This record gives sequence, structure tokens and C-alpha cells, in this order.
Amino acid sequence: MLKRCLLYLLVALICVPLNMQSAQSESADWKTAITRVAEKNIPAVVHINITQTREVAVPPFFSDPFFRDYFGGAPPKKFKRTLRGIGSGVIVKPDGHILTNNHVVEGATTIQVILPSGEEFRGKVIGTDPKTDLAVIKIPAKGPLPYVKFGNSDKVAVGEWVVAIGHPRGLDQTVTQGIISAKHRGGITDPSNYQDFLQTDTAINPGSSGGPLFNLSGEVIGINAVIASTSGGFEGIGFAIPSNIAVHVMDHLIANGKVERGWLGVSVRNVTYDLARKSGLSKAEGALIAETTRGGPAEKAGLKKGDIILEYNGRPVPDSGFLRNDVAVTKSGTEVKLIVLRDGKRITVPATVGSQATASKLMAAAAKGKLGAEVRPVSRKELDKFGLTDIPGVALKSVDSSGPLGREGIERNDIILGIDGEPVTGVDSFDYLISAIPPGSTVVLTVLDHRTSEVEDVTIKFE
Repeated sequence: MLKRCLLYLLVALICVPLNMQSAQSESADWKTAITRVAEKNIPAVVHINITQTREVAVPPFFSDPFFRDYFGGAPPKKFKRTLRGIGSGVIVKPDGHILTNNHVVEGATTIQVILPSGEEFRGKVIGTDPKTDLAVIKIPAKGPLPYVKFGNSDKVAVGEWVVAIGHPRGLDQTVTQGIISAKHRGGITDPSNYQDFLQTDTAINPGSSGGPLFNLSGEVIGINAVIASTSGGFEGIGFAIPSNIAVHVMDHLIANGKVERGWLGVSVRNVTYDLARKSGLSKAEGALIAETTRGGPAEKAGLKKGDIILEYNGRPVPDSGFLRNDVAVTKSGTEVKLIVLRDGKRITVPATVGSQATASKLMAAAAKGKLGAEVRPVSRKELDKFGLTDIPGVALKSVDSSGPLGREGIERNDIILGIDGEPVTGVDSFDYLISAIPPGSTVVLTVLDHRTSEVEDVTIKFE
């Protein structure tokens, strides 16, 4: 017994230092990995300064005699206001193509790009895609520039270590680290946008937008886009656009200046736990069809309201956002196979993916049929007059007095800002939200009266 105890003690004395050495080695490897990522990629991350100049109407009170005396006569009807902003970007090609967020460069009068070396260039917008909040700009590189390598965001695991590089608050070449907190986050911004965010606790602050999120192999697996914050600063919840979406959009913007997307013509919802149980599913998965667009690809393929799409072209569909994103990256005219759950049975439905151009026309027609009205983008003059910025809404181009809107006294040139609490950020956003409303529903529209500038909620009954 004594010999056995001495043997155990000897083994323990040998193993403890080995375990400590192993732990120290792992810690050192982890620190070294972050250092390698930073050293390799800092040269490819740029600082972006933007200037935006707007003409703003002078408020009516400037007609007061006091201001007439101050200006030495009648005050000007308009004045120029200059806004400044900062952001980050990442060089994606040695010729000077840079990927960043759309909201960083949107509306910019001038774009100044500063390389880590200190060199400054005037940036030119190549293309923007508000629906994914991505944009590509280009600088006149004097020679080949350092650029990043993209990884596969589908293979990123929750809990995986990641590194962000950017310019928060204008602090150049800031490196932060954290983990992937969750995947496939949607509903963070405009619901009509294509969202499939990676959530991370890596420190991201204003000025970090457009900067890259790396895995420990030094590959870009996300573009930092937005934070959830009540203070305006980092609170441990940040969101990045997955690299697989970013690369698809980037390639289209560089090649064509715009993004062409596929369209199926369905309004979909997530499958709830109760519905999954009633449908015989082991978990809440798939995309429930709430409505099909008349004349759209789904209706032509025979898909129906109440169908649950479980697979799209061989890929499982975990939720409605995943389906929407997968359809978007499918080329128009492609035939795909859908596995659909209908009346408890799984069936295969072939469908031919349509184009967003066709979608816009059909959805606009559907919206007109439901509302008895047509909409248009809000003009720059109207934006300035009513002080609309982040949520511009849509203006009414025409209103049928006998339709749902006309009966409630809503007029031509009034502006719809929201639908059931969801902000309307443009015509596409409006058409998407309206198309998702089933017939016979009651919704609340947030409307700005173009005559009085007052905003009120109006309840509308759809027929």
C-alpha cells in the first residue's frame, strides 16, 4: 500500500508541472494568434472620414424684423449645413477597392480614406446596397495595396474567438477581441433588409462601422455594422454582416455597381413551437408561407399559404430569414427544389426563381390593390422640410378617395412613416411590409400630414 501511494505521489508531481506548462502554452498560443491577426491585417484596414453638405430651408421665424436687421435685409431662404462622420473599411483588392458599410458613405459629398501608413486619398463610390448595408468605394492606388482574405462565415461556431480592427471614436488601428455570441440574428434593423447577423461581444463603437471581424486564422468572417446600445457606446452586443453575404454583394457591386437578387414571391414567418408540434416537427424550424404574391414564382409553382418550406435546394431552412437570404443570392431563372410540409406530408416542389425587378412591379401592384394608393420616394425637399433623416418613409403619389386610405382622409403627398410600429425606410420597405399583411387585417399606419406637419396614427382595415 505504501509503495502504491508513493507511486501515485510521484506521478502527480510529474503531471502537475506538465499540465501547467500545457495551459501556459495554450494561453501563449492564443495571445500569439491575436497578435498575428493584428500584424497581418492592420495594414489593410482604413479610416474613412466623410463630409455631407445639405441645403436646409430657413425656419419661418427668421422673417422676424430682428433677423432682417441682422442680415441687412431679407434673410436667405436656404443655408448650407455640413455634417461630418467617421467609419472604417477594409481593402479587398490590391487595386484599391474597399468594402465598408452603406451607412458610412451614404449621402457623402466627399470621402477621405486614410491608410495606416498615413497616406490620404479621395474615395469614389463604386456601388451601394442599402438592403445589406454594404458599399464598395475605390481609391486611386499608386501601387498594389495590402488586402484581406475572406473566410467561410457558415463554418463559424458560436463561442469561437474573433478579432475586430477599426477606428472607434477616430482612434486609428484599434484591435479588440471577443467571441461569436450567436448566429443568424435577424430583426435588428429594417425588416425589409437582408439580415443574418453574427452577434459578437467584441468591442465595437461608433467609428468601427465597416471594419472587419476576423477569425484566428486571420480571415474576414464579418463586416461590423451595428451595436445594440442604450448609451450609444459598446455594451457587449454587436452585429456583423457574415462574410458569405458580404462577398456576394461586394462582387456584384464591383462588377455591376448594383446587386441583382433572386425572388420567390412569398411572405414568410418563423415556425412557432406550437405550430411545429401540431405539424409533427421535432423542433421549430422552416419558413411558414403566410401569403404568395399573385403571378409570382411561388404561386406558379403551386406553393400555398400554410405550407412550411423545410429545405431550399438541398439546404435545410432553420427560419424565414435564412430562406429569404438564400433566395436572394440565387440567380434569376434558376430552377430550385423545395421540400415542403403540407397537411403533414413532405412533398418536393420545383420552382423557378424570379428577379427583383419583376418583384418590385408585382409588389407595388399588390400594395396599390390593398391600399387604393401609389407611393413614391420622399424628395430631398420634403426630407429637409419635415426634418426626416434615418426614417424617410414614403410619400403618397396618388390616393383613391374610395379606397382604405382615402376613406380615412389620407391625401396625396402625405408621408407614411411606419406600419404597425415598423419603420418605413423607402418604397421597397413599404411594399414588403404591405405584402406581408393578410387580407381582412387591421393595421396602424403612422402618417405625416404634408399640410400641417403633424404625425398621427391611423387605423386601416384591409379588405
